[in-house]
Amino acid sequence: MIEILSRTELHRAREVGALVADILQTMKGRSMVGVNLLEIDQWAQAMIIDAGAQSCYVDYSPSFGRGPFGHYICTSVNDAVLHGLPHDYTLADGDLVSLDLAVSKNGVAADSAISFTVGDSKPLDSLAMIDATERALSAGIAVAGPGARIGDISHAIGSVLSAGGYPINTQFGGHGIGSTMHQDPHIANAGRPGRGYKLRPGLLLALEPWVMADTAELITDDDGWTLRSATGCRTAHSEHTIAITDDGAEILTLAR
Repeated sequence: MIEILSRTELHRAREVGALVADILQTMKGRSMVGVNLLEIDQWAQAMIIDAGAQSCYVDYSPSFGRGPFGHYICTSVNDAVLHGLPHDYTLADGDLVSLDLAVSKNGVAADSAISFTVGDSKPLDSLAMIDATERALSAGIAVAGPGARIGDISHAIGSVLSAGGYPINTQFGGHGIGSTMHQDPHIANAGRPGRGYKLRPGLLLALEPWVMADTAELITDDDGWTLRSATGCRTAHSEHTIAITDDGAEILTLAR
């Protein structure tokens, strides 16, 4: 299903996008050495409920997970890259953390992810990988607009990631979003320009470049959800929800 939002629905999307950005930035600020991943999940839960919003994750039970997910935020650390199930782990100095959050309010969802390091240690390879996903995200957003095609976004993202020397997995990527979190079209993190669905004003997309340092192969944890690099290398993930407008693309989950 591909949805085209009305102006009223787009206003609601802006509201929930701002909420997602606020929660993620708050969780980043609280993600310090000694903090447990389950605490982050509890804090996210409180902010979602206080805002009168609903988690897109708690009851989520797709074919690729051992659902329902049962938590409010994805917490992926070091070699974990996607769908990180919060568990009893205490953050340590130098950990690379990716937080992924999707929330719905007033019938519209928004989805975003950030990666960052914890503590005083700032491993340069981790910072470079985070930067690559952020630049790839910006490149994908820059080419999104009316008349562009999904392949244009995929190509822009993949070009940045490939230039950084990172292998690219196309199994998981960006997606349409609207009244539900995951919709068509799928947006791979590599592709050919000029191909795929043509973008229209009112379309919401979640773009999410993610990489693993030296592999494109994923393995699944025993928890049935957390996806890790097959080699144990570090990973990074960046994501924004954008709205296609008459003038281009509007980022709905940008931190204010």
